Amino acid sequence: MKLQWKRLAPAAAGMAVVWFAGMATMEKAKAQAPAASSPIAAANSTTKPAGEAFKNVTTSTLKGLTVDDFLGSMGVMAAALGYDCADCHPGAGSDKVDWVIDTPKKKTARKMVEMVAGINNTYFNKTQQVTCFTCHHGRDLPTTTIALDKLYGPPNEERTDLLEPGVGVPTATQILDKYISALGGAQKLAGLTSFQATGTSLGYEGLGGGGVFEIYAKAPNMRAVIITFKDHPERGDSARAFNGKIGWVKSPRGLLGEYTVTGNELEGLKLDGELAFPGQIKTVLTNWRVGNDDTVNDIDVHVVQGHGPKGLLATFYFDSKTGLLVREVRYSVSPIGRIPTQMDFSDYREVNGIQFPFKYTFSWLDGRDSFQLSEVKTNVPIDQSKFDQPKK
Repeated sequence: MKLQWKRLAPAAAGMAVVWFAGMATMEKAKAQAPAASSPIAAANSTTKPAGEAFKNVTTSTLKGLTVDDFLGSMGVMAAALGYDCADCHPGAGSDKVDWVIDTPKKKTARKMVEMVAGINNTYFNKTQQVTCFTCHHGRDLPTTTIALDKLYGPPNEERTDLLEPGVGVPTATQILDKYISALGGAQKLAGLTSFQATGTSLGYEGLGGGGVFEIYAKAPNMRAVIITFKDHPERGDSARAFNGKIGWVKSPRGLLGEYTVTGNELEGLKLDGELAFPGQIKTVLTNWRVGNDDTVNDIDVHVVQGHGPKGLLATFYFDSKTGLLVREVRYSVSPIGRIPTQMDFSDYREVNGIQFPFKYTFSWLDGRDSFQLSEVKTNVPIDQSKFDQPKK
């Protein structure tokens, strides 16, 4: 299904690389908007819980979150209702934004967040079985009655986060071993210590493209993606990186501009770094399970899922014929629903005996980056500064 325009930029503003083409930067918004509209409560806000870092965050389950987890939760809420930032924050996306003011929708949202927590605590032994999406499914007002054409139409394509055990499918070990073999084999992958990939940013539906990107990776888990716009320097550089210990995101048109990742998404960035060296896929996650076979983009796939620290969950879709990875969806936790990040891979080509996907799409709750690789260099020296957060 084609996403509606408003769904391109839900409320997790701080996680965006690009909001809308031509949108004013947040720096301009801070300079021109009234002081009362600034959501930032204090300096060094990314080291404080959301209730202290932002003004007027009072919901019990959200105010204790890290800043990055709070922004991710805003993305969950927006996506569940089909909203963007401006639906709750007047003027969002302009230099007149007021993040702090209490609107009727913000007041209702607080009640709904507390209700979701209450249901899970009371009826599901404090496990997350009910989320915003459970009822809303991309609508501001939940539907209450099924449409009969849906009842007698194609089956619901929505997938559950946790896989049900598959029937008549290969084991997780068999599927993962086939993947490793398809990439070039365990021995070849073990010899991969670093790589540098370059290419162009395609953007999403013709928006946000025109950039040059570089991917740097160094074993066992360091990875950085840097996007620059040489022809449009006013857009600023974007980055997403993990240096083995610390994760950070730079998004010039985002709410915070640049911030350190300290919440649950840190495990996601670490996993991205680990899986840049796929020979270790069987050991970086645990409790593997296999679901029923499925289809992704008309490709028949085996579906495997593994668990990581702090509630991290990752589902992998492997081409059942070639064994190559077609899609990965990883989930980090939030009080109102899991935060999904999706990566799609295609156009595999051999580089020094190893298959690399030359087309790569990275989707999250606040945007989508599509990349076409032009060159991959393996086992090259990479300066540590490529992964470290720049000092201010």
